[in-house]
Amino acid sequence: MVEKKRPRFIMCFCTGECPGFAKLELWKFINFVRKELDVEYAIIHPQLCVDDGDRFLKDYLKAGDNNVTYIIGGCDPKMQRKMFKDAFAEKGLEFDKQVISLDLRNLETSEAMKKVEEVVNKLMAQ
Repeated sequence: MVEKKRPRFIMCFCTGECPGFAKLELWKFINFVRKELDVEYAIIHPQLCVDDGDRFLKDYLKAGDNNVTYIIGGCDPKMQRKMFKDAFAEKGLEFDKQVISLDLRNLETSEAMKKVEEVVNKLMAQ
C-alpha cells in the first residue's frame, strides 16, 4: 500500500501587480494554507509562467514523485496546463493526474482560503 502524501501547494502571484489578485491578502492566505491545512508545505512564486518560473519548476519537481499532488493557485487552469505541463513531463510526472489548478483571481482572501481548504480536505479524505 502506498502511503498517502499530503499535497504541496504552490501559489503563483502573477508579479503581485495583477489586478486579479488585488483583493487577496497574500501573507494571510499563504499562512492559513501552510498552518491550517493538511499540506506538505506552501510556497509562493511571483510568476511561474515566465522563464525563471519554468527554471524553478524544473529544479523543484523531482522525477519519481508520481504519488504527489500539486495544488497550484493562480490564474486560469487552462493557462496553467499550457504553461506548466512540459516541466512536469520532463520529470516523468503527469500534469493532468498530479496537478489541481485553482483559479484564485478576483477572490477575497476568505473565499480563496475556502476554495483551497475544500480541495485539500477532499484529497485527504480519498
